[in-house]
Amino acid sequence: MLGFGVTTVMVAVEFLEVGLSTLTKAAINKGMSDFVFIVYTNAFAASFILLPSTLLYYRKRSRPLLTVSIVSRIFLLGLIGCCVQTFMITGIGFSSPTLSSAITNLTPAFTFILAISSRMEKLNLKLQSSLAKAIGTMVSIAGALTVTLFKGPAVVITSSPHNLRDEILFVHTNWLIGGLLLTAGSFSLSLLYIVQTSIVKDYPEELMVTFICCVFVTLQSAILALILEGDPNAWRLKPGMELMAILYSAVFAVALRTLVHTWACHKKGPVYVSMFKPLGIVIAMVMGVTFLGDTLYVGSVVGAVIIAFGFYSVMWGQTREEEMADYEGMDSLKPSSPKNPSPSKQ
Repeated sequence: MLGFGVTTVMVAVEFLEVGLSTLTKAAINKGMSDFVFIVYTNAFAASFILLPSTLLYYRKRSRPLLTVSIVSRIFLLGLIGCCVQTFMITGIGFSSPTLSSAITNLTPAFTFILAISSRMEKLNLKLQSSLAKAIGTMVSIAGALTVTLFKGPAVVITSSPHNLRDEILFVHTNWLIGGLLLTAGSFSLSLLYIVQTSIVKDYPEELMVTFICCVFVTLQSAILALILEGDPNAWRLKPGMELMAILYSAVFAVALRTLVHTWACHKKGPVYVSMFKPLGIVIAMVMGVTFLGDTLYVGSVVGAVIIAFGFYSVMWGQTREEEMADYEGMDSLKPSSPKNPSPSKQ
């Protein structure tokens, strides 16, 4: 039941995250500053959601003592989280939510590689499960490169011919930049899962870790915004699409998503959490074409199919390994046969 519950929550969060990408793109198109958006989002989440939740949760229960080592690791987690949000939101601004979801499908591959490097995962190519995960990792990377570097003809056109010519010019100059930023964001997200898992193993308080991390991200992103955002008017909150995007991100992305991912990393591990990223490509394609008027290209479709194949290869390998671990665990619990008594009883 626990596995089903984690899976259900992770799928729901993936739907919410794709909705965030679409809403963020719409707000950026209206002139919202990427850097200021990150600051306000994390500040809202920390002040109005995570702080009251933490105070209420620990009102009648004690928590493990925070050590300097744990706080330092959460600071590093916040720094990685700041990089993830900056790369992702800036990348969406240069490209589209569809490309964002496609490139984010690299996350399982990156996470698998980092998990092996950090010895959270074992790789034995003599086993079919490990071989499937290794092949799936390489296929996912090839699919992401296909989406980023190959456009191809349009499959679904929602723009007028004149606007389409302008869009093609925009794509050629910005699509590659957006793809590179999103790839950097996907790698940072994988690194975040690894660090997140190591922290909650030593300090299993997901809500406290999420709150402290959010505070650190707010401070770090504020410093970055003050350096990179030269327009003072960018700090003015405007009602409408911008405010809606900030509130949506604060509630569902920073607070809920981070808390759920921290909890899932603790229960199932970083590779399992990263496996849900490929679900976003189908959702993003539909929402991008429907609500933003994005043009769907052959490269996106082909790349998405390749990435999906790689994803399911990794997932199959992960499932096989879990089944083998469960079988070995049950086998070790079987009592010795009464027909073969030990020599001491003879």
